Formats: sequence, structure tokens, C-alpha cells
Amino acid sequence: MSFFEIAPKLTELDKRVMGKVENIFKSIDMTTEYNQQKVLAAFIKNRVSETDLGISTGYGYGDSGRETLERIMAECMGAEDSLIRHSFASGTHTLAVALFGLLRPNDSVLVVTGRPYDTITGVFGIDNVPDGSLADFGVKYNEVALKPDGTVDIEAMKAELSARKYKVVYIQRSRGYSLRPSLLIADIEKICKAVREVDNDTYIMVDNCYGEFVEDREPCEVGADLVAGSLIKNPGGAIAPTGGYIAGRADLVEKCSYRMTCAGVGREVGATLGHNRELFMGLFSAPHVVGEALKTAVYAAAVFEELGYEATPKFDEPRGDIIESVTLGNREALIAFCQGMQSGAPVDSFVVPEPWDMPGYDDPVIMAAGAFTLGASIELSADAPLREPYAVWMQGAINFHSGKTGVLLALQSMLDKGALSI
Repeated sequence: MSFFEIAPKLTELDKRVMGKVENIFKSIDMTTEYNQQKVLAAFIKNRVSETDLGISTGYGYGDSGRETLERIMAECMGAEDSLIRHSFASGTHTLAVALFGLLRPNDSVLVVTGRPYDTITGVFGIDNVPDGSLADFGVKYNEVALKPDGTVDIEAMKAELSARKYKVVYIQRSRGYSLRPSLLIADIEKICKAVREVDNDTYIMVDNCYGEFVEDREPCEVGADLVAGSLIKNPGGAIAPTGGYIAGRADLVEKCSYRMTCAGVGREVGATLGHNRELFMGLFSAPHVVGEALKTAVYAAAVFEELGYEATPKFDEPRGDIIESVTLGNREALIAFCQGMQSGAPVDSFVVPEPWDMPGYDDPVIMAAGAFTLGASIELSADAPLREPYAVWMQGAINFHSGKTGVLLALQSMLDKGALSI
């Protein structure tokens, strides 16, 4: 730690924690190796060539690289088909395309993981029915509250499905700005089985953001009909500069393609403009980068637990995504944490984050995100709304070594600002 001013007590804490997490890191490495071999096998099976990495312009007709990449993504997600495009502006945009692809006026959607996170509420039109939301198009929304322990209420879900016809059951795998546990693949499997006990026709859609390659199975392999996510999270491997993906049943992916472009055209258009190479490289690197992010999350949990804070998940608990949340308890500690983490970023380390009124959020939000790709939460970042219980959500790290340094600098900032005593 000679490059950074880290208090001796923190370096001693680091040594203790590294001993505690050694076996967990070995388990992460096993999952990483499995997923890396799965991705490599998909690349080889689909005969990726130099020509696939090229450029298409205009309409993008006959872009063999785009078509090859979508076959590979489908295989990696255990799905029949996929769309993977740089033209998806964000994860929320990708999810919106999928939802509008599946739902029609007077259809109903049931969210079974409680209140969705802030940015997707406008898509559903939950609160104020903004112009262009699903509600504005006559789609009816309902949700099943989580149980007190934050898990999905399977019996309440089944009762609601028995009482009313739903076109889509929507599962949010990650927690958003809540402290409920993220869903393991085994949890998603139970939900899918329970839905099928009541209704064989409803579409099961999973918001898979932050969950790709965390385990050795994906939601489509356990009963989900469709998954969607962002390429500047896990599956972009910190190389994809933007974009998203949708994967699942071929007929449903086709429906989504008509919303992505237009009816009658669908997936056949969409110039890649030279982004194929970055998307191929990102997907290939994704399992390893996800493993590094998981190690960083485990380390952060272990460090803060040693200091008496509540971290979720706990350092030795199973993980369904790359996110680690720590309840810091007060505004000052939260701001100091984010400012310290920003100081360890490779880009914009000199910037001092402050809370601001970010579009799509109900409370002021503070974000530490010194990333090579703007907003890429597969790179080390931390963010939080300024509200009780003043928890911070941390995710990402291209490599564990820089991720660990970022965590230590967050602690050092808290120490320097009087928000932490050791």
C-alpha cells in the first residue's frame, strides 16, 4: 500500500480479512472457470472469425457478426434466441423494449418481487402514468409484496395468479435500492415452478441485471421465458461501451425485435458501426470480470462486518448478483464512503461526488463512478439515495486488486472525515 496513504489499522484489517475470504475466492474461481469455458465453447462452436468483427453501416442488412454474436449470447444464457445490440441505450431501455414487446393494451403484468427499482417505475407508469408508459397504453400493473424477510411470497403470488389473468410475470433478480436479498437461480426456479402450477400460458420475464455469470446457470435454464439486461453491467465485461441484450424463447425474442425496430422488419436491420469487436470482446471477458467483481464484493462485506456494520449479503452467504450493500447509518458516512471510493478510480479520481437530483429517482442520489465507460457498474462504483437507513450499494471492479484498494480508500475517507472510528 506504499502508493496510497492507508492507516496502519486498515492495513492490519486487510490482512485479517484476506485470510477469511480465501476459501470463498476459490469457490468463485470455480464458477468463473465453468462460465469462461461455456463462453469459449460457444465462440468456437459458432466459428467466430475476423470478418465477424467488422463494420456494417446503413440498414445493416446481412451483418454476419451481429447474427453470430446473437447466437452466442443465446447459448450463454441457455436460451433459444437473443438480441444483443449497442443501440439499447441502457438496461432500463432494454427492459422497456422487452415489456412493450410482450404486452398489449388491456393485458396485465404482475411484479412478484415487490416494488421495482426507481428507474423502471416510469416504464410501468406506477405512480403518475407518464406519457408513453405501459399504463398509458392500457396495460394494468400489480405487484406482490415481499415477505418480512425480503423473500418472494410464493403463496400470495399463486393466489393472485389464480384470481386474475396475467400476460407477464415479472421477476427482478437484483435488489435495486432495497435491502432485500437478491435472487439466486434456485429462487428463480422455485418461482417459475410455482407460476406453472397455476398458469402455463403467462410469460415469465426476468430482469437479469447484475446477475449474469454469477452462478453456473441462468434464468432461462430454470423456466424463465425471457431475460434482459445491460451490457455495461456483467455481460459487457467492462469492454462494451453501451448496449443491452434480450434472450429467451425464439417467438418472444421475435416479438421484442418488432418493438426494438418496427413491425415487419425486426432484427433484420441495425448497423453495428464497428461495435461488434467490443461486444464480442466484452462477452468473452465477462465471466472473468464478474468473478473479480464478486471477490471485491465479498472482501467489502468481510471488511465492514469486521467493523461492526451490517453488510448484505454477508461475506460468506451465497450471491445472486455482484452487488454489496452496507448500512452506514448516517448521511456523513455515506457521502464520505462514496468520495473515498471515487478517489481510487482510474478516471476522474479528482472529482468529489455530491448528492444531486438524478432523473428517475425520488431522492437525491450520490454516485462514485470513475469509470472508463460512463455509468458502467461492472467497473467499481458505489451509489445510494440520501435516505434512511443510509445504505450504500457497491458493485463492480475490473480486477480485484484495484477493487480492494477502492474499498480501503472509502474506509480511509470515512476515517479522515470522522465518520469512522477504529
